Amino acid sequence: MKSKLMIVLRKELSETLRDKRTLGMLALVTLLYPLLIGLVLHQLIDKSTKSEREGVELAVIGAKHAPTLMSQLGQKNITVKDTAPMDDDAIGELLRAKKVAAVLRLPDDFAENYQAMRPARVEIWYDSAAESFSQRREVEDVLDAYRNNIASARLLAHGVSPATLSPVMVQRYDTGTNASRSAALIGSLLGMLFLPAFIMTMSAAVDSTAGERERRSLEVLMAQPAATWELIGGKVLAVSLLGIVGVTIELMLGHVILKWLPLEEIGLSWSVGWGQLLLVCLVTVPLSLLAAALYVTLAMNAKTFKEAQTILSIVMLVPFIPSMVVSFMDLKTAQWMYLVPMLSNQTLAKELSKSGDIGALPFLLTFLCSAIPALLLAAFASWRMKSERYVLGV
Repeated sequence: MKSKLMIVLRKELSETLRDKRTLGMLALVTLLYPLLIGLVLHQLIDKSTKSEREGVELAVIGAKHAPTLMSQLGQKNITVKDTAPMDDDAIGELLRAKKVAAVLRLPDDFAENYQAMRPARVEIWYDSAAESFSQRREVEDVLDAYRNNIASARLLAHGVSPATLSPVMVQRYDTGTNASRSAALIGSLLGMLFLPAFIMTMSAAVDSTAGERERRSLEVLMAQPAATWELIGGKVLAVSLLGIVGVTIELMLGHVILKWLPLEEIGLSWSVGWGQLLLVCLVTVPLSLLAAALYVTLAMNAKTFKEAQTILSIVMLVPFIPSMVVSFMDLKTAQWMYLVPMLSNQTLAKELSKSGDIGALPFLLTFLCSAIPALLLAAFASWRMKSERYVLGV
Protein backbone atom coordinates (compact mmCIF):
# COMPACT_ATOMS: atom_id res chain seq x y z
CA MET A 1 0.00 0.00 0.00
CA LYS A 2 2.90 2.27 0.79
CA SER A 3 4.29 1.80 -2.70
CA LYS A 4 0.93 2.78 -4.25
CA LEU A 5 0.94 6.06 -2.30
CA MET A 6 4.50 6.72 -3.43
CA ILE A 7 3.54 5.97 -7.05
CA VAL A 8 0.80 8.61 -6.88
CA LEU A 9 3.23 10.99 -5.19
CA ARG A 10 5.85 10.55 -7.92
CA LYS A 11 3.23 10.91 -10.62
CA GLU A 12 1.88 14.18 -9.18
CA LEU A 13 5.37 15.59 -8.64
CA SER A 14 6.47 14.78 -12.19
CA GLU A 15 3.40 16.52 -13.61
CA THR A 16 3.88 19.54 -11.36
CA LEU A 17 7.60 19.90 -12.10
CA ARG A 18 6.90 19.69 -15.81
CA ASP A 19 5.33 23.17 -15.77
CA LYS A 20 8.57 25.19 -15.71
CA ARG A 21 6.92 28.57 -16.24
CA THR A 22 4.60 28.25 -13.24
CA LEU A 23 7.41 26.99 -11.04
CA GLY A 24 9.58 29.91 -12.14
CA MET A 25 6.91 32.42 -11.18
CA LEU A 26 6.40 30.72 -7.80
CA ALA A 27 10.13 30.74 -7.14
CA LEU A 28 10.26 34.44 -7.99
CA VAL A 29 7.45 35.20 -5.54
CA THR A 30 9.16 33.12 -2.85
CA LEU A 31 12.50 34.91 -3.21
CA LEU A 32 11.06 38.37 -3.71
CA TYR A 33 9.60 39.01 -0.26
CA PRO A 34 12.77 38.31 1.81
CA LEU A 35 14.70 40.54 -0.56
CA LEU A 36 12.09 43.28 -0.11
CA ILE A 37 12.42 42.97 3.68
CA GLY A 38 16.17 43.36 3.36
CA LEU A 39 15.79 46.34 1.06
CA VAL A 40 13.30 48.12 3.35
CA LEU A 41 15.40 47.58 6.47
CA HIS A 42 18.56 48.59 4.60
CA GLN A 43 16.96 51.84 3.52
CA LEU A 44 15.76 52.46 7.08
CA ILE A 45 19.27 51.90 8.44
CA ASP A 46 20.77 54.08 5.73
CA LYS A 47 18.44 56.98 6.52
CA SER A 48 18.93 56.66 10.27
CA THR A 49 22.72 56.69 10.02
CA LYS A 50 23.07 59.21 7.21
CA SER A 51 23.68 62.12 9.58
CA GLU A 52 26.48 60.26 11.37
CA ARG A 53 28.16 59.25 8.13
CA GLU A 54 27.80 62.39 6.07
CA GLY A 55 26.94 65.07 8.61
CA VAL A 56 24.20 67.67 8.22
CA GLU A 57 24.38 70.45 5.67
CA LEU A 58 22.85 73.63 7.09
CA ALA A 59 22.62 76.91 5.21
CA VAL A 60 22.87 79.87 7.62
CA ILE A 61 21.99 83.43 6.70
CA GLY A 62 23.54 85.94 9.07
CA ALA A 63 25.95 83.50 10.73
CA LYS A 64 28.17 86.38 11.92
CA HIS A 65 25.47 87.51 14.39
CA ALA A 66 25.78 84.34 16.54
CA PRO A 67 29.34 82.91 16.53
CA THR A 68 28.71 80.84 19.67
CA LEU A 69 25.72 79.17 18.06
CA MET A 70 27.76 78.40 14.95
CA SER A 71 30.43 76.79 17.14
CA GLN A 72 27.87 74.57 18.87
CA LEU A 73 26.43 73.51 15.52
CA GLY A 74 29.89 72.51 14.33
CA GLN A 75 30.46 70.40 17.45
CA LYS A 76 27.39 68.31 16.52
CA ASN A 77 28.74 67.39 13.08
CA ILE A 78 26.55 70.04 11.44
CA THR A 79 28.31 71.76 8.54
CA VAL A 80 27.43 75.45 8.47
CA LYS A 81 27.32 77.00 5.02
CA ASP A 82 27.46 80.76 5.35
CA THR A 83 24.88 81.98 2.83
CA ALA A 84 24.18 85.43 1.49
CA PRO A 85 20.82 87.05 2.31
CA MET A 86 17.95 85.45 0.38
CA ASP A 87 14.26 86.19 0.05
CA ASP A 88 11.56 83.67 0.93
CA ASP A 89 11.18 82.36 -2.63
CA ALA A 90 14.92 81.79 -2.99
CA ILE A 91 14.99 79.86 0.29
CA GLY A 92 12.15 77.67 -0.97
CA GLU A 93 14.03 76.95 -4.18
CA LEU A 94 17.16 76.05 -2.21
CA LEU A 95 15.24 73.58 -0.03
CA ARG A 96 13.46 72.00 -2.98
CA ALA A 97 16.86 71.38 -4.55
CA LYS A 98 17.64 69.23 -1.45
CA LYS A 99 21.18 70.56 -1.20
CA VAL A 100 20.76 71.39 2.49
CA ALA A 101 18.70 69.87 5.30
CA ALA A 102 17.38 73.26 6.43
CA VAL A 103 18.02 77.00 6.27
CA LEU A 104 18.72 79.03 9.41
CA ARG A 105 18.13 82.76 9.07
CA LEU A 106 19.22 85.27 11.72
CA PRO A 107 17.75 88.77 11.20
CA ASP A 108 20.01 91.82 11.28
CA ASP A 109 18.59 92.84 14.67
CA PHE A 110 19.49 89.49 16.26
CA ALA A 111 22.63 90.77 18.02
CA GLU A 112 20.89 93.96 19.15
CA ASN A 113 17.97 92.08 20.69
CA TYR A 114 20.37 89.56 22.23
CA GLN A 115 22.41 92.28 23.92
CA ALA A 116 19.26 94.01 25.15
CA MET A 117 17.99 90.70 26.57
CA ARG A 118 14.96 90.79 24.32
CA PRO A 119 13.79 87.67 22.47
CA ALA A 120 16.15 87.29 19.52
CA ARG A 121 14.28 85.72 16.64
CA VAL A 122 15.79 82.80 14.74
CA GLU A 123 14.08 81.40 11.66
CA ILE A 124 14.46 77.78 10.61
CA TRP A 125 13.19 76.93 7.14
CA TYR A 126 12.67 73.35 6.03
CA ASP A 127 10.75 71.24 3.53
CA SER A 128 8.43 68.81 5.34
CA ALA A 129 8.09 66.75 2.15
CA ALA A 130 11.83 66.10 2.05
CA GLU A 131 13.39 63.06 3.71
CA SER A 132 15.47 65.08 6.19
CA PHE A 133 13.34 65.00 9.33
CA SER A 134 16.04 63.44 11.52
CA GLN A 135 18.62 65.97 10.30
CA ARG A 136 16.29 68.88 11.00
CA ARG A 137 15.62 67.42 14.45
CA GLU A 138 19.37 67.53 15.19
CA VAL A 139 19.50 71.22 14.26
CA GLU A 140 16.51 71.98 16.47
CA ASP A 141 18.10 70.10 19.40
CA VAL A 142 21.16 72.34 19.13
CA LEU A 143 18.94 75.43 19.06
CA ASP A 144 17.08 74.23 22.15
CA ALA A 145 20.32 73.59 24.01
CA TYR A 146 21.66 77.01 22.95
CA ARG A 147 18.49 78.72 24.17
CA ASN A 148 18.54 76.90 27.51
CA ASN A 149 22.19 77.76 28.10
CA ILE A 150 21.53 81.45 27.51
CA ALA A 151 18.51 81.40 29.83
CA SER A 152 20.50 79.69 32.59
CA ALA A 153 23.38 82.16 32.25
CA ARG A 154 21.04 85.15 32.49
CA LEU A 155 19.30 83.74 35.55
CA LEU A 156 22.62 83.17 37.28
CA ALA A 157 23.66 86.73 36.42
CA HIS A 158 20.61 87.98 38.31
CA GLY A 159 21.26 85.71 41.26
CA VAL A 160 18.47 83.23 40.40
CA SER A 161 19.14 79.52 40.22
CA PRO A 162 18.14 77.94 36.89
CA ALA A 163 16.61 75.09 38.89
CA THR A 164 13.79 77.48 39.79
CA LEU A 165 12.37 77.01 36.30
CA SER A 166 12.39 73.23 36.69
CA PRO A 167 10.28 72.43 39.76
CA VAL A 168 9.71 68.88 38.53
CA MET A 169 12.45 66.70 37.07
CA VAL A 170 11.26 63.84 34.86
CA GLN A 171 13.59 60.88 34.51
CA ARG A 172 12.78 58.33 31.82
CA TYR A 173 13.79 54.67 32.05
CA ASP A 174 13.25 52.52 28.99
CA THR A 175 13.04 48.84 29.91
CA GLY A 176 12.65 47.79 26.32
CA THR A 177 15.47 45.82 24.78
CA ASN A 178 16.67 45.62 21.20
CA ALA A 179 15.02 42.21 20.97
CA SER A 180 11.62 43.43 22.19
CA ARG A 181 11.72 46.40 19.82
CA SER A 182 12.69 44.06 17.01
CA ALA A 183 9.69 41.85 17.69
CA ALA A 184 7.32 44.73 17.02
CA LEU A 185 8.79 45.60 13.62
CA ILE A 186 10.58 42.49 12.38
CA GLY A 187 7.97 40.15 13.88
CA SER A 188 5.25 41.71 11.77
CA LEU A 189 7.40 41.37 8.66
CA LEU A 190 8.23 37.74 9.40
CA GLY A 191 4.57 36.76 9.24
CA MET A 192 4.57 37.08 5.47
CA LEU A 193 7.43 34.59 5.20
CA PHE A 194 4.89 31.79 5.72
CA LEU A 195 2.85 32.88 2.70
CA PRO A 196 4.47 30.33 0.29
CA ALA A 197 2.67 27.58 2.20
CA PHE A 198 -0.50 28.85 0.51
CA ILE A 199 0.88 30.37 -2.69
CA MET A 200 3.11 27.50 -3.81
CA THR A 201 0.42 24.87 -3.25
CA MET A 202 -2.56 26.47 -4.97
CA SER A 203 -1.84 25.86 -8.66
CA ALA A 204 -0.68 22.27 -8.09
CA ALA A 205 -3.79 21.49 -6.01
CA VAL A 206 -6.11 22.83 -8.70
CA ASP A 207 -4.33 21.01 -11.50
CA SER A 208 -4.28 17.66 -9.66
CA THR A 209 -8.04 17.73 -8.96
CA ALA A 210 -10.24 19.98 -11.09
CA GLY A 211 -7.65 19.96 -13.87
CA GLU A 212 -7.44 16.18 -14.02
CA ARG A 213 -11.21 15.89 -14.01
CA GLU A 214 -11.50 18.25 -16.98
CA ARG A 215 -8.81 16.28 -18.83
CA ARG A 216 -10.68 13.04 -17.92
CA SER A 217 -7.47 11.55 -16.54
CA LEU A 218 -8.87 11.25 -13.03
CA GLU A 219 -11.13 8.36 -14.05
CA VAL A 220 -8.10 6.42 -15.25
CA LEU A 221 -6.30 7.12 -11.97
CA MET A 222 -9.26 5.96 -9.87
CA ALA A 223 -9.57 2.78 -11.92
CA GLN A 224 -6.19 1.67 -10.60
CA PRO A 225 -6.05 -0.82 -7.68
CA ALA A 226 -5.40 1.81 -5.04
CA ALA A 227 -7.47 3.02 -2.11
CA THR A 228 -8.88 6.54 -2.16
CA TRP A 229 -6.76 7.51 0.84
CA GLU A 230 -3.67 6.53 -1.13
CA LEU A 231 -4.74 8.70 -4.06
CA ILE A 232 -5.56 11.68 -1.83
CA GLY A 233 -2.48 11.11 0.31
CA GLY A 234 -0.22 11.10 -2.72
CA LYS A 235 -1.80 14.27 -4.09
CA VAL A 236 -1.66 16.11 -0.74
CA LEU A 237 1.96 15.12 -0.13
CA ALA A 238 3.01 16.16 -3.64
CA VAL A 239 1.25 19.51 -3.37
CA SER A 240 2.53 20.19 0.15
CA LEU A 241 6.15 19.51 -0.82
CA LEU A 242 6.12 22.67 -2.92
CA GLY A 243 4.91 24.69 0.04
CA ILE A 244 7.44 23.10 2.40
CA VAL A 245 10.33 23.89 0.07
CA GLY A 246 9.06 27.44 -0.52
CA VAL A 247 8.60 28.28 3.17
CA THR A 248 11.94 26.73 4.14
CA ILE A 249 13.83 28.67 1.48
CA GLU A 250 12.04 31.91 2.38
CA LEU A 251 12.70 31.53 6.11
CA MET A 252 16.37 30.72 5.57
CA LEU A 253 16.85 33.57 3.13
CA GLY A 254 15.12 35.98 5.51
CA HIS A 255 17.34 34.72 8.36
CA VAL A 256 20.51 35.28 6.32
CA ILE A 257 19.42 38.81 5.38
CA LEU A 258 18.53 39.76 8.97
CA LYS A 259 21.85 38.38 10.23
CA TRP A 260 23.73 40.37 7.59
CA LEU A 261 22.04 43.73 8.18
CA PRO A 262 23.53 45.99 10.91
CA LEU A 263 20.23 46.20 12.80
CA GLU A 264 21.95 47.55 15.92
CA GLU A 265 22.35 50.85 14.10
CA ILE A 266 18.61 51.45 14.50
CA GLY A 267 18.22 49.86 17.93
CA LEU A 268 17.10 46.43 16.70
CA SER A 269 18.60 42.97 16.81
CA TRP A 270 18.11 39.49 15.39
CA SER A 271 19.44 36.84 17.76
CA VAL A 272 17.66 33.75 16.42
CA GLY A 273 20.14 30.93 15.80
CA TRP A 274 20.20 28.34 13.06
CA GLY A 275 19.01 25.64 15.45
CA GLN A 276 15.94 27.64 16.40
CA LEU A 277 15.27 28.46 12.77
CA LEU A 278 15.36 24.77 11.82
CA LEU A 279 12.81 24.07 14.56
CA VAL A 280 10.57 26.78 13.12
CA CYS A 281 10.92 25.19 9.67
CA LEU A 282 10.06 21.79 11.14
CA VAL A 283 6.90 22.90 12.94
CA THR A 284 5.85 24.81 9.81
CA VAL A 285 5.69 21.60 7.73
CA PRO A 286 2.07 20.86 8.83
CA LEU A 287 1.06 24.35 7.66
CA SER A 288 1.90 23.36 4.09
CA LEU A 289 0.12 20.04 4.60
CA LEU A 290 -2.95 21.92 5.85
CA ALA A 291 -2.90 24.27 2.86
CA ALA A 292 -2.54 21.34 0.46
CA ALA A 293 -5.32 19.31 2.10
CA LEU A 294 -7.62 22.33 2.21
CA TYR A 295 -6.99 23.20 -1.43
CA VAL A 296 -7.38 19.62 -2.63
CA THR A 297 -10.63 19.22 -0.69
CA LEU A 298 -12.13 22.43 -2.02
CA ALA A 299 -10.89 21.99 -5.59
CA MET A 300 -12.39 18.48 -5.68
CA ASN A 301 -15.85 19.98 -5.27
CA ALA A 302 -15.41 22.61 -7.97
CA LYS A 303 -17.15 21.96 -11.26
CA THR A 304 -14.45 23.48 -13.45
CA PHE A 305 -10.78 24.46 -13.34
CA LYS A 306 -11.67 28.16 -13.37
CA GLU A 307 -14.14 27.78 -10.53
CA ALA A 308 -11.51 26.00 -8.43
CA GLN A 309 -9.00 28.79 -9.07
CA THR A 310 -11.53 31.44 -8.04
CA ILE A 311 -12.49 29.64 -4.84
CA LEU A 312 -8.92 28.98 -3.76
CA SER A 313 -7.85 32.56 -4.51
CA ILE A 314 -10.44 33.76 -2.00
CA VAL A 315 -9.70 31.03 0.55
CA MET A 316 -5.99 31.87 0.44
CA LEU A 317 -6.74 35.15 2.24
CA VAL A 318 -8.63 33.50 5.12
CA PRO A 319 -5.57 32.36 7.16
CA PHE A 320 -4.38 35.96 7.37
CA ILE A 321 -7.60 37.27 8.94
CA PRO A 322 -6.69 36.25 12.54
CA SER A 323 -3.27 37.88 12.19
CA MET A 324 -4.80 41.11 10.95
CA VAL A 325 -7.37 41.10 13.76
CA VAL A 326 -4.67 40.56 16.39
CA SER A 327 -2.53 43.31 14.88
CA PHE A 328 -5.46 45.72 14.58
CA MET A 329 -6.61 45.13 18.17
CA ASP A 330 -3.01 45.22 19.44
CA LEU A 331 -3.51 42.06 21.50
CA LYS A 332 -0.77 40.68 23.69
CA THR A 333 0.58 37.22 22.99
CA ALA A 334 -1.64 34.57 24.59
CA GLN A 335 -1.67 30.78 24.65
CA TRP A 336 -4.73 30.54 22.38
CA MET A 337 -2.80 32.15 19.53
CA TYR A 338 -0.76 28.95 19.21
CA LEU A 339 -3.99 27.06 18.48
CA VAL A 340 -4.85 29.00 15.31
CA PRO A 341 -3.09 27.85 12.11
CA MET A 342 -0.90 30.49 10.46
CA LEU A 343 -1.34 32.84 13.43
CA SER A 344 0.53 30.31 15.55
CA ASN A 345 3.48 30.31 13.15
CA GLN A 346 3.63 34.10 13.09
CA THR A 347 3.34 34.32 16.88
CA LEU A 348 6.05 31.70 17.31
CA ALA A 349 8.47 33.60 15.05
CA LYS A 350 7.66 36.89 16.79
CA GLU A 351 8.16 35.56 20.31
CA LEU A 352 11.29 33.67 19.30
CA SER A 353 12.84 36.87 17.94
CA LYS A 354 11.91 38.64 21.19
CA SER A 355 13.04 36.31 23.94
CA GLY A 356 14.90 33.47 22.25
CA ASP A 357 13.89 30.78 24.78
CA ILE A 358 10.12 30.21 24.84
CA GLY A 359 9.97 26.54 25.82
CA ALA A 360 8.75 23.49 23.93
CA LEU A 361 4.98 23.96 24.32
CA PRO A 362 4.60 26.72 21.67
CA PHE A 363 6.46 24.55 19.15
CA LEU A 364 4.25 21.55 19.93
CA LEU A 365 1.01 23.53 19.73
CA THR A 366 2.09 25.18 16.48
CA PHE A 367 2.80 21.76 14.98
CA LEU A 368 -0.45 20.15 16.13
CA CYS A 369 -2.81 23.04 15.33
CA SER A 370 -2.06 22.55 11.62
CA ALA A 371 -1.34 18.82 11.57
CA ILE A 372 -4.68 17.73 13.06
CA PRO A 373 -6.90 19.77 10.66
CA ALA A 374 -4.72 18.59 7.76
CA LEU A 375 -5.37 14.93 8.64
CA LEU A 376 -9.09 15.57 9.08
CA LEU A 377 -9.36 17.33 5.72
CA ALA A 378 -7.40 14.55 3.98
CA ALA A 379 -9.74 11.97 5.54
CA PHE A 380 -12.78 13.91 4.38
CA ALA A 381 -11.36 14.23 0.86
CA SER A 382 -10.69 10.47 0.79
CA TRP A 383 -14.28 9.80 1.78
CA ARG A 384 -15.54 12.34 -0.75
CA MET A 385 -13.55 10.72 -3.53
CA LYS A 386 -15.53 7.49 -3.18
CA SER A 387 -18.56 9.27 -4.58
CA GLU A 388 -19.29 8.74 -8.26
CA ARG A 389 -20.87 12.18 -8.38
CA TYR A 390 -17.42 13.66 -7.79
CA VAL A 391 -15.77 11.63 -10.53
CA LEU A 392 -18.49 12.50 -13.01
CA GLY A 393 -18.57 16.11 -11.87
CA VAL A 394 -22.31 16.24 -11.34
